[in-house]
Amino acid sequence: MTDASETRSAGGATRATQESRLHRLMRYLPLIAPVLLWTVPCLLLLYTGQHWPLPVTLAGTALFLLGLITMPLAMARGHGRRQQDWAAIVGDTLLGASWVLFTWSVLLGVLLRLALTVAGVGEGQDRARIVTWAVLGVTAVLLAWGYTEARRVPRVRRLDVRLPRLGAGLDGTRVVLITDTHYGPLDRARWSARVCETVNTLEADVVCHTGDIADGTAERRRAQAAPLATVRATRARVYVTGNHEYYTEAQGWVDLMNELGWEPLRNRHLLLERGGDTLVVAGVDDVTAESSGLAGHRAHLAGALNGADPDLPVLLLAHQPKFIDRAAAAGIDLQLSGHTHGGQIWPFHHLVRLDQPALAGLSHHSPRTLLYTSRGTGFWGPPFRVFAPSEITLLVLRSPQQSTSP
Repeated sequence: MTDASETRSAGGATRATQESRLHRLMRYLPLIAPVLLWTVPCLLLLYTGQHWPLPVTLAGTALFLLGLITMPLAMARGHGRRQQDWAAIVGDTLLGASWVLFTWSVLLGVLLRLALTVAGVGEGQDRARIVTWAVLGVTAVLLAWGYTEARRVPRVRRLDVRLPRLGAGLDGTRVVLITDTHYGPLDRARWSARVCETVNTLEADVVCHTGDIADGTAERRRAQAAPLATVRATRARVYVTGNHEYYTEAQGWVDLMNELGWEPLRNRHLLLERGGDTLVVAGVDDVTAESSGLAGHRAHLAGALNGADPDLPVLLLAHQPKFIDRAAAAGIDLQLSGHTHGGQIWPFHHLVRLDQPALAGLSHHSPRTLLYTSRGTGFWGPPFRVFAPSEITLLVLRSPQQSTSP
C-alpha cells in the first residue's frame, strides 16, 4: 500500500517539474511566439503548393510581415513602461488573431488537405487553395464569434455544492463568484454595470471577487470598477488580490475595493452565521504577492485562519487554483479560484494545465477539500473567447443534514 504522504510528495514533485518546464518555456516565448504565429500561417497559406499570382503572394507576405513587426512593438508600448491603451488594444488584438490563424492553419490545413487528397478532390493546387480559403473563413468566423463572446455579459452558471461539515442552518447559502474582470484598455464601464445588475438578480448571501480586477492602476481604471459599489449581498461582499494587481499597485486596488464597500480578505477571515450555524469565509493574497516586494503582502493561510474554530467549515478565496495543495493540507472545505480563464482561446488550455491543477469547474482534492475554478467573468489581453465561455457563478451550499431553510 502506498503511503498518502508519498503520493502527495510525488504529485507535488510532478507539478514542480511541470512548472519549471513552463517557466523555461515562458522565458523564451516572447522571442519565439511572434515568429511562429506569423511565419507558419504565411508558409502554409501562401507557399505550400498554391501558386498564387505574384501580386497576391507579395501582398499576403507583406501583411504577415506587418503583423510580425507590429504585434510585439504594440504590445511592448501597451504593456510596458508607457502603458498606452491604444497600443495595447492593437497588440492584443493581433495576438489573438494570429493565435487563431496559427491554430487553424496547422490543424485544419493538415486535416482538410489529407481529406481532400483521400477523396480525390481536385489537383494539388486546387486542394491547396481550398485549404487556404477554408482556414481564412474559419478564422474570420471564430474571431467574430470570439469577440462577441468576450464582450457579452457572462451567462450565469448555477450548481449545488455539498459540504459535509456545513450545518443545516446554512443549507441553501447562496455564494456568487465573479473573478478576472480585467478592466483594461478597452473601456468596459457599461459592461461592468451590466455584470453587476446580473449579480444583483441572484439574491446572493455572499458575493466574492477572487482577483485580477484590472490591468492598470486603481486610479486609471476607477470608472470601470465603480459599478462594483452597486453589488448587493445580504451578508458580505469579499475580495482577494490576483496576480495582475501586483503588476501595478495592488494596495491601490485593496483601498479602492474597500472604498466601494467590499471587504478585502487579506490573510484574514469573517464569520457568516445563520440558523445557529457558522461558516468561516477566509481569503489570502495571491501567491505572487510576496515576490512583488510590496510590504505586508503574501499568501498566508495560517494567518487567514487564525482564531477560527477548526471544527467549523471553511470557504476560502484564493486567486490561483494551485493554492489548493495548501488548502487541502489545512482541511479547507471549499476553495474558490479564477485565474485560468478556462484557456480563453482554444487550445491555449493545454498550456494552462501545465501550470494549474484545474482548468474550470468543481474538482475534488482530498476527502474533504473541493475546488471550484471559474473560467472568469472578463478576458485578458486579446478581446476574444473561443470555446472557453465566461461566467458568473452561483454556488448554492448544501448541508448533508436535514434543512429547514428555504
